[in-house]
Amino acid sequence: MTRKKVKLAFIENNTARKTTYNKRKKGLLKKVDEISTLCGIDACAIIYGPYDPQPEIWPSSSGVEKVLTKFKAAPEFDQSRRMVDQESFLKQRIGKAEKHLKRQWAENKEKETTMLMFQCLNARNVVQSDMSMGDLNDLSCMIDHNLRKIGRRIDSGDSENVTHQNQSESQVLAAQSQVQLPMAPPLPPPPPPLPTAPENDEIEMMSRLGWL
Repeated sequence: MTRKKVKLAFIENNTARKTTYNKRKKGLLKKVDEISTLCGIDACAIIYGPYDPQPEIWPSSSGVEKVLTKFKAAPEFDQSRRMVDQESFLKQRIGKAEKHLKRQWAENKEKETTMLMFQCLNARNVVQSDMSMGDLNDLSCMIDHNLRKIGRRIDSGDSENVTHQNQSESQVLAAQSQVQLPMAPPLPPPPPPLPTAPENDEIEMMSRLGWL
């Protein structure tokens, strides 16, 4: 069973906040102990809290002094290379969220364009008359991309896989050339040609028959 996602916000209730503080403090010190034991590294923890008269120290005062002395002896670049404050941490989170949002938007746009492409193929026409020029360009790029992909598979010489695995896709893409904008109604057929004047022999024959 997965844990319920905790909302990262300040706890207004004082009792609940104190309970959460004590619980998380014990968990944090336990994690520091585990990472120091499992990975064989020097670690320490100093926790200042409003509910304790003295700060919580792990593993001991001498252990904390040893780690801090080793840290201060390192070059300044190594000290600040992975150090973040609240502002830089939030900037990193915002940057990651923006990248994720852009990637998700691109995936959704690709899925929408693919669905629109197959709707147009089924209708043999553009199914949305209110499409912008950008949407039409995206649809055209999607069609060209699929056509090029099929062409590369055919050129690779793997005709058996193309025949069995991509038969339906080839049929769909072959019908893409039939997708076009609505056309004007067909022109009416031309009128029949006017009768020409009869020749002299025809005039004589018509006179004999009493038609003239």
